[in-house]
Amino acid sequence: MAGHSKWANIKRRKARVDAQKGKIFTKVAREIIVAAREGGADIETNFRLRLAVQNARDNNMPNDSIQRAIQRGTGELEGESYDEVNYEGYASGGVAVLLEAFTDNRNRTVAEIRHLFSRYGGNLGESGCVSWMFQRKGLFIVKQENLSISEDDLILIALEAGAEDVLEEDDTYSIITTTELYEEVKEHLQEQGIVLESSEVTMLPQNTVEIEDPDEARRILGLMEALEDNDDVQNVYANFEIPEELME
Repeated sequence: MAGHSKWANIKRRKARVDAQKGKIFTKVAREIIVAAREGGADIETNFRLRLAVQNARDNNMPNDSIQRAIQRGTGELEGESYDEVNYEGYASGGVAVLLEAFTDNRNRTVAEIRHLFSRYGGNLGESGCVSWMFQRKGLFIVKQENLSISEDDLILIALEAGAEDVLEEDDTYSIITTTELYEEVKEHLQEQGIVLESSEVTMLPQNTVEIEDPDEARRILGLMEALEDNDDVQNVYANFEIPEELME
């Protein structure tokens, strides 16, 4: 997952830039709206809303904006209504791509997504064509430079908390857990003084496709960025692996 991890690092840097532009607030607000609509306004009983609100706070979204998004979701305030839609397809090289989107116009969104796939040498597929390749997991990233304990101790702490696996990737450790134990593992890690670079519930690929052709890598990364930039797209997941030297 080295190349995929490298893309994840690029995404995190890009997210910080988007946050400076205010763009990230739009996507975060939509997640809150949909989560509140589906599960109610109580963050104690609505796990999805709790994650969305935490993500909003991590991105320095003002509390009054968070509250307004919740109220729009529950219908207390008027606002746009979004449908939650997943799209699946293949990027160049047979790379599986899974998208989560919120839209107020399905026809517009699917046309834009199909155009982007085609533009970068991929194709939009039918529902279910790649989703089986991914599993929803909790993921915590720990930078090695922020770790004050040994790798063995980190693994022991993570496994004691209920994590499934700990992977070393470049200059980071990835701690993987089930969604059911996500909050429990996170709390335990923080109690043990582990500094988390990021934490999220995400879709992880069960297998990866290694990309060695530079042109193919450019098309894949171009598609990833274009999809991330689409206003209706919330999350983009893919199963590519690009060697470190090629990523550079």
